[in-house]
Amino acid sequence: MEDSGKGSSIDKVKKIKIKVIGIGGGAGMIVSEIASEIKQSCFVAANTDAQALKTISKKVSCFQFGQAITNGLGTGMNPEKGREAAQNEKERIKKLCLGQDICIIVACLGGGVGSGAAPVFAKISKNLGNLTYGIFTLPFKFEGEKKMEISRDALSNAKKHLNAMTIIPNERVFQVIDKETSLKQSFSFINKNLAENLKGLIEIIYNPGLINIDFADIQTIFEGQGRLVYLNTVESSKTQTDKDLIARLLSSPLYSYKIKGAKGVLFNIAGEKNLYLADVNQISKAISELVNPEAKIIFGISQKRKPSKGIKVFLLAIGCLEKSISKSVSKSVSKSLQDLENREDGHQKKKKRKREKINFPNLVRFGTIKQKKKTAFPNSFPNPKGIWNTPKGIRKTKVSKSAMDLEDSAFPNPFVVWKRIWKRM
Repeated sequence: MEDSGKGSSIDKVKKIKIKVIGIGGGAGMIVSEIASEIKQSCFVAANTDAQALKTISKKVSCFQFGQAITNGLGTGMNPEKGREAAQNEKERIKKLCLGQDICIIVACLGGGVGSGAAPVFAKISKNLGNLTYGIFTLPFKFEGEKKMEISRDALSNAKKHLNAMTIIPNERVFQVIDKETSLKQSFSFINKNLAENLKGLIEIIYNPGLINIDFADIQTIFEGQGRLVYLNTVESSKTQTDKDLIARLLSSPLYSYKIKGAKGVLFNIAGEKNLYLADVNQISKAISELVNPEAKIIFGISQKRKPSKGIKVFLLAIGCLEKSISKSVSKSVSKSLQDLENREDGHQKKKKRKREKINFPNLVRFGTIKQKKKTAFPNSFPNPKGIWNTPKGIRKTKVSKSAMDLEDSAFPNPFVVWKRIWKRM
């Protein structure tokens, strides 16, 4: 740093380079949607199909590969063909990924190009030292088990070459659309959601804030291999409370996994100049209560670029549990929201513990509760004082000689009973 007459100058910070590569036809459409929302990054649509690349937005660069394998066509849902097409052009792919700080691989799994080539692109990017992040969609159930099997294999192959990955099953879109929504609108909803979330990630890297998050923080959070990422951005309106915002932030319907147990969390709260500390505290506490107690938590606070009332929160949670744990997560979210509501009311509600009903074993119950079960013996059969209604464990109980008589004993000896019955016969 040098000192000048007008004041000290600050060394220029290296501009972080981010490249988003959509592999296959579906991913090309996703990247086109994202490119219309984000300006700071470079977007590429990679495909073996020349016809599909003609439909890509002008804001996206096209990268055709595998002509020697596919003759400029698709792979016919053959992932092996897609893998081979990418393997044959490793040097070109290497040049495509070279010099990037973050390389985001987007693919719609289940087909041939995305499922076969995405792991190859990811491996090349990771070997170059790039932070490599995968965003994948899974096929609808109605597309068949074969496509689902292809997508599972692709995830397994790509996972070892990724720092982290986000997985969105297409099936989840049914939870947020109505029956009259067209197929095109359904896909557009998923694409716009991804665009908004990636925009949130890229904005916190490029735009400084009051409490700043930079690329070094991103690197810290993304350390590791193939971990699941929960990515969500929500904004509150004038009428919505912090409680509503937190509920939407922590429970995105597009994911089959939640932030419960996450090992690393990065979130940014953007508001107006008069952003209240109480709002920041409520949101931060709700997030921290759900994640792993030893999780790395990095947060930032910034001013919204477009002046509007309300709060905008970006959340990235990494190391989420793979299995869906909706019930336990829902309880945790509900608890956080309940605590928030109690704080807003100015008091904590007392919790009442319900007395549990204990089911004792039959043998124990017989000793404390009058037995209602009728004897299996007919009324004519000798059954003095209902002895045969007495549980076996009690009948065998040893008694004193003075208690051997049937008329005086509460626990008569069964051998004496049989002896007297035999004499009467």
